[in-house]
Amino acid sequence: MQEQKHSMLPGQLHQPGRLSYAALLSCLSVWLLFACSAQAQLPIYDYKVVNTYPHNVRSFTQGLLIHEGAMYEGTGRYGQSALLQTNLEDGSIIRSRELNARYFGEGIAVANGLIYQLTWRENMVFVYDLETFDSVTSHFVPTEGWGLTWDGEHLILSDGSDRLYFIDPQTFATVRSITVSAQGQSIQNLNELEYIDGEIWANVWMTEQLIRVDPASGEVNSIVDLTGLRQLTRVGGSDAVLNGIAWNAETEQLFVTGKLWADLFEIELVPRESAAIVP
Repeated sequence: MQEQKHSMLPGQLHQPGRLSYAALLSCLSVWLLFACSAQAQLPIYDYKVVNTYPHNVRSFTQGLLIHEGAMYEGTGRYGQSALLQTNLEDGSIIRSRELNARYFGEGIAVANGLIYQLTWRENMVFVYDLETFDSVTSHFVPTEGWGLTWDGEHLILSDGSDRLYFIDPQTFATVRSITVSAQGQSIQNLNELEYIDGEIWANVWMTEQLIRVDPASGEVNSIVDLTGLRQLTRVGGSDAVLNGIAWNAETEQLFVTGKLWADLFEIELVPRESAAIVP
């Protein structure tokens, strides 16, 4: 999703110049927490930072994943979009492939020895060999491309709306879709995705929260509140919002970062009830 997009949440008025970036981010985060937790009485998780790793502050992170211990990232912006394999420990680039300047790179996913990279409004997904990043094929995408993940059978795609699409990895045809909601309240602006232990985890654009979604029903199961994490890193611009979830299934480690963030964080979740009684 490009930094100049202005999709609005339900009930939100677009008033340019009336709110600072920080205030807008805070308002949207409060709205999400209220809409999901207060109405649906959902569990909320806070976080503890376990480790901090360097991340390129110039990378406009649109996709993030770990596959067999290796870190992969897809970045956006016209003329700057790329597919990267990076070293977790020092952030150095192991392998890269730049996109043509006419494409705005988006979410990525690994499936069956291939790595897929969405584009934002260009209606294309590029497919590369995972080991070499050599081009294999491409497919037409009828919607905008935002986030992408893999559940072991289907690719799962977000387009910035409240819908998630389950995609055949060979044809890129939609098999089914779900609407993401919390007790009837749809959750818009679904962005970067990760499939973790039978749930779809999603960044919600312009908020500091992740939502955990039931892939069968689309219902939000719980919220991960990452408020304050952005303040723990150096950022490279006003568009430096939370975006990027990576799960190492082998070690059960959870990593998050943001667009134009100088750090990538390994975090552990803390149930809010437990966190609330700690003095």
